[in-house]
Amino acid sequence: MGQIETRADGTLSRRAVVAELLADRGDLLLVTGLGSPSYDAASVSDEAANYCLWGAMGSAASMGLGLALAQPDRPVLVLTGDGELLMGLGVLATAGAKKPGNLTIGVLDNGRYGETGMQLTHTALGVSLAGVAMNCNFDQSDVIEDMEGVQQFRPQLQSTTSGLRFAQILIKPESSERIMPPRDGVFQKNRFRALLGLPTI
Repeated sequence: MGQIETRADGTLSRRAVVAELLADRGDLLLVTGLGSPSYDAASVSDEAANYCLWGAMGSAASMGLGLALAQPDRPVLVLTGDGELLMGLGVLATAGAKKPGNLTIGVLDNGRYGETGMQLTHTALGVSLAGVAMNCNFDQSDVIEDMEGVQQFRPQLQSTTSGLRFAQILIKPESSERIMPPRDGVFQKNRFRALLGLPTI
């Protein structure tokens, strides 16, 4: 049996990447995965257009897909981690079948399960999430390794017609300060629904 080789770690700062992605965000709706992506978004701003998941690990992309299909005139960004997405890879196939033109899935890939002790994920062992997305019929699938790539990618987040997009963004395996978004699920839900002009309960 051959030895498994690990991938070289990314070099980008997760907080710098997220700050760049959320600059001048306009009408962008944001769904964040469990843990660090939610803290990263909160470090930029706490907005009604942010829907941060506190549970249901593996569900961020599914939530974002449903939102994109329900709100086709609004751009939707799912910002999640490699460990979180690996728990629900089937959603990439469903997204590729549905093809919403307003959905972007951005994966902050540090090759680690950051919430459980920084154990290696499959991406550190050579699995390409961008390759999976490409083979699931995404219109665009990129691996981003530098800030220039992040800056070039950001304007595409505003599109509602340019196709289904995926970015695997290689970040450093670092732990950042936990900046908490609201933890009251009813408050988050009602604030988000009000933003969309939907009744609150």
